[in-house]
Amino acid sequence: MSSLPADDPAAGPAVRRSPATRRPDRQEPLDGRGGGEAVYDLRGQSGSRPGHGGPPPAIGRGPVSPQPAAQLATEAASFAVRLIDAADQARLAGLPERARELLARAGHEGAPDAVRGAAQLVIGHLALQDGPAADALEVLLLAAELLGPADGHRALAARLAAMEAAWAMGDAAACREALDPAPEQPEPDLRVAAFRAGMSAVLHGRLDTGRHRLREAVAGAGVAGAPDGPEALLRAGGAALVAGDLPAASRANSRALAVARARGPRILVAQALERLAYGELRAGRHARARAHAEDGLRTALGAGQRNLAAHHHAILALVASVEGSQEAVTEHASAAECVAAPHGLAQAATLSQWARARADLARGRLPEAAARLGPLVGAGPRRGHFAVRMLAVPCFVEAAARTGQADAARSAVAEFAHWAAQGADPQAPAQLARCRALLTEPDECEPLFTAALAHHDQLTGDFERGRTQLLYGAWLRRQRRPGEARGRLRDAMVSFERGGAQGWAAQTRGELRATGDAGQSEPTGPLALLTPQQLRIARCVAEGATNREVALRLSVSPRTVDHHLRNVFAALGVRSRVELSRWLDRAEKTTAHP
Repeated sequence: MSSLPADDPAAGPAVRRSPATRRPDRQEPLDGRGGGEAVYDLRGQSGSRPGHGGPPPAIGRGPVSPQPAAQLATEAASFAVRLIDAADQARLAGLPERARELLARAGHEGAPDAVRGAAQLVIGHLALQDGPAADALEVLLLAAELLGPADGHRALAARLAAMEAAWAMGDAAACREALDPAPEQPEPDLRVAAFRAGMSAVLHGRLDTGRHRLREAVAGAGVAGAPDGPEALLRAGGAALVAGDLPAASRANSRALAVARARGPRILVAQALERLAYGELRAGRHARARAHAEDGLRTALGAGQRNLAAHHHAILALVASVEGSQEAVTEHASAAECVAAPHGLAQAATLSQWARARADLARGRLPEAAARLGPLVGAGPRRGHFAVRMLAVPCFVEAAARTGQADAARSAVAEFAHWAAQGADPQAPAQLARCRALLTEPDECEPLFTAALAHHDQLTGDFERGRTQLLYGAWLRRQRRPGEARGRLRDAMVSFERGGAQGWAAQTRGELRATGDAGQSEPTGPLALLTPQQLRIARCVAEGATNREVALRLSVSPRTVDHHLRNVFAALGVRSRVELSRWLDRAEKTTAHP
């Protein structure tokens, strides 16, 4: 979720300075150099400026009267505020090290609460960019507490940023705590109020109420000519994603990206790209998602936003799980987890595990996929992220239903049905019908697959439609209806090829071969010694699958696998599974490079 950076129009100034704190006759640059030799810490003490010898003139040489001491403390606070503001500007410009340097020089310890709160807000934002999310959460809540009495607008900004940290951690209770209004906070503008109320309702399980309020937060955002800054637009885009309004999310986040690139702050460019990539992923437009995520990854790394870079890596892993590159899935998932584990980024970790499981599904590795997805879709601590759980359920049901875990799959479907009924995701009705088809009796399957395809007809995106067509075709083949199966499987092939889902297209080609489709190219070279079904079984065995696992993948009995495997051994003259794996590797290399 997006935060309210310190320069948000709703945030207001860092500290409301009285005329007494302004010194027209003393103008110091933001780096603190010039304008006098002395530099003061916030306890009213003095010392020599680095690089200058001796004590500052007329200070530290005898007792200091109460009036000068108070004046020095006021000047020190004013000087610290200027450095804190400069640090926040450096952060927004994508210069985190410069921001930390300025904060260190501000010496805000012992300052008034408003000054310390402003510093803690910047420190919390920096931790949110590149540090443990739990640390960022605590610092930002402290900032809100310190700022509340003097600067309610910025206290609100701290609470919204704290909610973002809690969201990244997957801590729904902490999200609710950060959203709860504090007595000292001013009434925010109507869209901010709607955002807070909507998110709070969603996190309390009142999705219908929450979606209504979130729509109010989105209203008008992203419209050309609207005066919204990128922070408000990102907040609206995040609200639309939670509400399941993907077109509104795309409009708001696209506008946020354009404004951030044109006017700044730079730090929001990578965040807007992450929101856009995630929305395209939800809509099934994977090539667009990859383009945004690749751009966002470069931008985030350049601006020192390692936590956001982990989210981009997780999105790229999910895209690769569709496009069929196992190497890319492993590379991006590992990169995401490398940051997500030490920094407590539950959302990025959940997305990367989902990507690994979906890659297993594409390759027919159903037990592995079910094992990965089981913890992600369950509720409770040490599970998946609360905002991703339901999105991963259809994959879990597909893997679990085909590996003898029907009870676990039915339990997940029951919760998924409640979530889908509240309009949480446009793909959910079609996915729900497909999941039910996988778990019902054979005479009830066909109407459910047909209903799922009817829902798909109302949506964009080819990938989910292709998955339904593939499962429907495979079910028809098992019902010994090869002619009808071939029609559904050819439709699935078109959907996957159009959507760039090459791994899933390969699985579909295998199903087509199993129906005896003459349009599919027959094996050549040494591979021609095997029938299509024998070749499918041999390839599964070569990957290390047991006979039972092969039977689950191919929807046949273990006895059938054993029968075909004996014939494969006899045809090829091999005596072990290891020899079979080596023979198949040599044969496929020969076929690929004659």
